[in-house]
Amino acid sequence: MNKRIIIIVGFCLVIVAFCAGLALNKAFEYDLKTLNGEKFTFAQLNEKIVIVNYFAEWCAPCLKEIPELNLFNAQSPDNVILFAVSYDALSNEQLNNIKNKYDIQFPLIVEQKNAFPIERPAMLPATFIIKPGGKLAGQLLGEQTAETLNEAVSSL
Repeated sequence: MNKRIIIIVGFCLVIVAFCAGLALNKAFEYDLKTLNGEKFTFAQLNEKIVIVNYFAEWCAPCLKEIPELNLFNAQSPDNVILFAVSYDALSNEQLNNIKNKYDIQFPLIVEQKNAFPIERPAMLPATFIIKPGGKLAGQLLGEQTAETLNEAVSSL
């Protein structure tokens, strides 16, 4: 009888450990990570309008639109999220320096485990609108303003 109890307790411990492992794995699972350490899954973003702006420090129109992107980000409703992606491969330290230098007030993506349904643009600045459900709604080329982004979002 003691042997039977030990087997049952051991089996229960294995099940508990397995479930804890699954929960822990889920906690560390993400599709993208921002410079400030926030992690997002596409499931979290599924109900949102996602705006992805590609930029580079050497791109004058990219830098010129940053205040407009900041304004849009500050005014956007809860169902809209704006991310920026550096066109150039930069370290987190380099990105942080750019963020501070140009006062970028919206999340910068530093890691993508799974890509958005967009390809790297051929020209900059380029802004992609992804509608709820993850489908690409459109691409805006050139310098954007808070007004043009609001119009794009409103048209969805």
